[in-house]
Amino acid sequence: MNVEEWKSQIKRGTLEYCILRMISRKECYGYEIISELEKWPILAAKESTIYPLLRRLLKDECLSSFWQDSAEGLPPRKYYSITDKGREYLSVMSAEWNNLLVAIEGLSEDN
Repeated sequence: MNVEEWKSQIKRGTLEYCILRMISRKECYGYEIISELEKWPILAAKESTIYPLLRRLLKDECLSSFWQDSAEGLPPRKYYSITDKGREYLSVMSAEWNNLLVAIEGLSEDN
């Protein structure tokens, strides 16, 4: 039994949902997403995981992007925003997530 592999699979399936939820609340840039996820160690992910996921969501038209100058004189940042297609996808994901939670909680109850 490989618990680390199991945890990795759960995390991979959850990151896309978490990222779409974050971006649906406000436009974000990549490092901001990574930093926010790091607040919860179980969700922490490296750039090598997050940026390919963002590129795929862009390709699938769930996200759009734009460049914005940094206020601190740093290089411009690429911001991501959710599209209508992304909102629809997030809605379906949220419903499935809630169904999954209800099922897991139901299994956990003492009968």
